[in-house]
Amino acid sequence: MTTASTPSRDKRVFIDKFDPDVFRALAQTAQAAGAAASHAGLPVTLVELVNLRVSQINGCAYCLRTHTHAALEAGETAQRLGLLAAWRETDVFTPAERAALALAEATTNLNGSARGAASAAARDALTDEQISAVLWVAISINAFNRVSIMSGHPVKEA
Repeated sequence: MTTASTPSRDKRVFIDKFDPDVFRALAQTAQAAGAAASHAGLPVTLVELVNLRVSQINGCAYCLRTHTHAALEAGETAQRLGLLAAWRETDVFTPAERAALALAEATTNLNGSARGAASAAARDALTDEQISAVLWVAISINAFNRVSIMSGHPVKEA
């Protein structure tokens, strides 16, 4: 028997709706991370590239749709978005973007050696304030990816 507190096996539990106060706190964290990125002088396109790369790694379709739209609105090109998964194999990304993407991947995969290499490379292209902001953006989108994936948020054609 299914009750209000015990969902059926085929019913999704949208945790953002079930516990809206927790979701609002997560949203506030993401907003603060975005503000830190802006304050550090990072362009919105770089922030969206980080959001997209993390979402690609995590396989979060909902966040990929959301942040692809946001990146295009911010002025990102379709070509660069198409190349994002292979960013290391192309020279269309700036040194700062490449450093941010490496940090984002290291934050998502939590690989010790990759983390060290990403941090060292970031020092050549980003300030400490920018490194901190990129890490907070990556941490935030990782959390949102998990909310969307675990909730099974549907992705509808725009």
